Amino acid sequence: MIRAFVFPGQGSQAVGMGRDLADAFATARDVFGEVDEALKQKLSALMFEGPLDELTLTENAQPALMAVSVAVARVLEKDGGLDLAKAARFVAGHSLGEYSALCAAGALTLADTARLLKLRGQSMQRAVPVGVGAMAAIIGADFEAARAIAQDAAQGEVCTAANDNAPGQVVISGHKSAVERAIAIAAERGFKRAVLLPVSAPFHCPLMQPAADAMAEALAGTAIQAPRVPLVANVIASTVTDPAEIRRLLVEQVTGSVRWRESVLFMKEQGVEQLVELGAGKVLAGMAKRIDKDMTAVSLGLPADIESFLKA
Repeated sequence: MIRAFVFPGQGSQAVGMGRDLADAFATARDVFGEVDEALKQKLSALMFEGPLDELTLTENAQPALMAVSVAVARVLEKDGGLDLAKAARFVAGHSLGEYSALCAAGALTLADTARLLKLRGQSMQRAVPVGVGAMAAIIGADFEAARAIAQDAAQGEVCTAANDNAPGQVVISGHKSAVERAIAIAAERGFKRAVLLPVSAPFHCPLMQPAADAMAEALAGTAIQAPRVPLVANVIASTVTDPAEIRRLLVEQVTGSVRWRESVLFMKEQGVEQLVELGAGKVLAGMAKRIDKDMTAVSLGLPADIESFLKA
């Protein structure tokens, strides 16, 4: 079975995430402790106990989701004896999940990844005042149709196709008034549904440029190694292993589109038969089946999931 290991993005967070892993594995406890230490914050307590509104803040959700993903990866390797470089042909992550993938593949240290994601969350939140930006899902539209709707809705403001998640599930992002115009245009053009998303900022659009600038500066001062497994990067839907190129693409990713559907199809073309989602939730596994019905997918977020995967 040829596999790729994939790492979820924002939206998969939930109170209690990682607690079962910490109870079952010292390896997971070590990951959470190292993240707490790097951030000088008791993030693990927030993950295990909440409150949800605080956990959902972008600056907390991003490093928290990464911590759970990396904990699963390390448990597989240290407790399960799995060699990531032999077990996976590629790694990939949805938006912030790209950092989790790079950490799991040894390109970034855990402490650096936690600090980068904390900064990424803070910078994204600060880039646009609350209420100025918005995101919406256009259900039933492909990427090109959503891009055309966004273009027609912009009218001098920012409105772009931000996430190509799966067939018929594209997210647009930009100024709130432009996104609202896009919702109206989508209805006029007969698309099933277009709904505003409950997000705190308009991610993956040019309004995020201040956050991209902050990440460029932070990444310039961060050591990046060649990953042990090639990364399929969000903005090119293809592989990258060169540290300088990884650095450039991580900056571009802040304002660029997440080409997830194309990334999964690229991995399929390269022979991948199964996506293994490491971390909280089952969002990417659910998308995989919609992108390619022959692709199998499994989510590993709990001790029982890990045990059954290692047995198989």
